[in-house]
Amino acid sequence: MPENKKQLVLDAIKNKEVARTPWVPFVGVHAGALLGIDAETYGKHSENIVKGVLNAIKEYDPDGIPVMFDLQLEAEILRCEVKFAKDNPPSVTSHPLAEGVKLSDLHFDVPENSRLAEVLRASKEISARVGNDVALYGLVTGPFTLALHLMGTDIFYDIADDPDYVKEVMGFCEQVAIKTAGMYIDSGVDIIALVDPMTSQISPGHFEEFETPFAKRIFEYVRSRGKLTSFFVCGHAQRNIEKMCLCGPDNVSIDENIPLAYVKRIGEKYGVSVGGNIKLTLTLLFGSTTDAIQDAKNCMGIGGRKGFVLAPGCDVPYATPKENMKAVTALVHGEVTQVLTSGSALEGINYELPDYANEKQVIVDVITIDSGSCAPCQYMIEAVNAACEGFGDAVRVIEHKIKQKESVVCMIKLGATNIPTTVIDGEIKFVSIIPEVPVLRDEIAKAIEAKKNL
Repeated sequence: MPENKKQLVLDAIKNKEVARTPWVPFVGVHAGALLGIDAETYGKHSENIVKGVLNAIKEYDPDGIPVMFDLQLEAEILRCEVKFAKDNPPSVTSHPLAEGVKLSDLHFDVPENSRLAEVLRASKEISARVGNDVALYGLVTGPFTLALHLMGTDIFYDIADDPDYVKEVMGFCEQVAIKTAGMYIDSGVDIIALVDPMTSQISPGHFEEFETPFAKRIFEYVRSRGKLTSFFVCGHAQRNIEKMCLCGPDNVSIDENIPLAYVKRIGEKYGVSVGGNIKLTLTLLFGSTTDAIQDAKNCMGIGGRKGFVLAPGCDVPYATPKENMKAVTALVHGEVTQVLTSGSALEGINYELPDYANEKQVIVDVITIDSGSCAPCQYMIEAVNAACEGFGDAVRVIEHKIKQKESVVCMIKLGATNIPTTVIDGEIKFVSIIPEVPVLRDEIAKAIEAKKNL
């Protein structure tokens, strides 16, 4: 009897033991690269999405795959302006609730010509063509991340100053997530993944107050529709993993910032399966096929065959070499000897750190995946730029996007291990936590004053 790949994923998410590790590459705009078209063109037309996903299935032989990986689909409908890119999903550039729009004026009606409608149409066709064999994920923007898109970084102040208003916004975002999940389910997906990366920025106490009740109700709705759930987070969110499990998802999925063994242990405690967490850049984008195999093998060794789904830590970068993805496929299917190569794409790449002590300017290095595609990275850059206002030429801000080889080398030399990280004059200051602008501004002012006293 042929192997049922879809059932393999469903069983693993249900925390059952399976015959082999299921493989779910989170292919979003990377599918556009496989077709030879840019990310903006790819994500605006259902025909492209159908072709891209089907092609990714042909290339990578996955057991499951998302229809699309884009956390701006709902925000765009809710009056957020977005900036499109050629090699990334779009990013949010405006926040209506911070710009005078009232919450009561926002309505989540999905126009037929919207990108979300295109994704849903693609989902229906993909489900009709491969839905019996491959598990399809519908990705829904989590309520806290959507609230931050709507409110901007004001949300962090209002958590303390006006918590009732934040909860009102969260309740609205919960209803948006439920409606989006319902539309995905109607279009034929098997798993609803609630993707809420910005929860990495809040404490366990604030998570329990401002995320838990809303996420719980979203998962309860999906369960009432007979579908499975996954709770996606990225960034240094280790402190909130237990809180995530207590929200009642079937699965939690993490990136490389969090030790897989820790998440596996917490998941076992609560009967929640785990997904992750192959490194996006060091392994898939810049590594060799050997690197990809070794990283995936390590994840599989930790995850085991009960309650584990092998996946990248997040959305696969646009320019990821096909060979590295295929190497993971080969490992999963026991054909690894056919693809082994040696070497690393970082060999010969150099980056000279500034002589911070003798520079006239204070240099703020911000290490990101890419502020154009990673929400925590985007809001870290926004906070740094806001904190630097008024300092003029006394400060220079450099974003190091680790989708670029030189930036990875810079990250290693600075000793940073998590993303996003803010470094001031060579000293790591803020790791995966977006600081309040006054706090960040004070650190920069101290560095400026120190330069004057040299």
